[in-house]
Amino acid sequence: MNFLFYFFVFIFGLAVGSFLNVIILRLNSRQRRGSPKAAGQVCRLETGEPETEDSPPFKRRTVLRGRSHCPRCGAILRWYDLVPVLSFFVLRGRCRYCSQPISWQYPLVEIATGALFLLTVGGITNQELGIKNNLAFGFWNLFEIWHLDFGILITICYMLFVICSLIVIFTYDLRHYIIPDKIIFPAIIVVVLFRVFEILNFGHWNLFGIWDLPPLASLAPGGGFGIWRPFLFYFLSAVGAAVFFLAIVLVTKGKGMGVGDVKLAFLMGLILGWPNILVALLLAFSSGALVGLGLIVAKQKTLKSQIPFGPFLISGTLVSFFFGSAIINWYFSFLL
Repeated sequence: MNFLFYFFVFIFGLAVGSFLNVIILRLNSRQRRGSPKAAGQVCRLETGEPETEDSPPFKRRTVLRGRSHCPRCGAILRWYDLVPVLSFFVLRGRCRYCSQPISWQYPLVEIATGALFLLTVGGITNQELGIKNNLAFGFWNLFEIWHLDFGILITICYMLFVICSLIVIFTYDLRHYIIPDKIIFPAIIVVVLFRVFEILNFGHWNLFGIWDLPPLASLAPGGGFGIWRPFLFYFLSAVGAAVFFLAIVLVTKGKGMGVGDVKLAFLMGLILGWPNILVALLLAFSSGALVGLGLIVAKQKTLKSQIPFGPFLISGTLVSFFFGSAIINWYFSFLL
């Protein structure tokens, strides 16, 4: 059994999810600070008195700096108020200092991050590490990760970074109808660098050994174009998805989709490639249509209401990211 190893991964995911909540809140604070519509105040996760730019917490706080505090009363939160998931339920979903309700966003983002980390690392370790159920149960299983070569370690870090970026985009767009450039542009850069890392065969590096670079002849223009074909595959998938969404934006004059969706589609193509990008888009449009129709039938929305499409694109991306190949194989086996 590898219970301790997976438990550690899940707890680590919960902690990262707590940090992602901070990013989501403070990104919105900085965004609204520069917005003419919201000048002089910071958006809160819940309703309440706005926090002015001159208030002490705001002056000290950036996306990555500053003490966590209640968005209602401004009380500085102690470490025992910030334990992922547990603190929310111990406090019964209310602030310890002002008794105002705490958004369910916090535990949901933390649990989702922990679960996705577990799914990601568990899949990679079972496949690449060869961790078996007959391994001795104990703390030493945690050190099995050091037997990975450099390429697998980079792959794990890359996949976890992608997961974190998608969670932030999902939650931020769901709450504010905006896909933040501060998240999507760095994500695009990291994915492009990882694809180059893959193509140049750097995954064969040994962290404690000699780098095994591809032969120089394979990098020559005349004989090495073949190694760039996978990268070209991902790049064309990204461009194709972005052009498709850009066409929707132009045809609907921004009413059907936003420019943020174009950038997100480009990121999706780089992450998934072909044909997984097609699976993600089909899932996104199908789920979006069903949810939109349900909201209209329930009279929560009208045909003219805005519904953020980013969460559906992210959901389709995650499903395709983990199960895209299985879905494609099932589909073709069903046809044949």
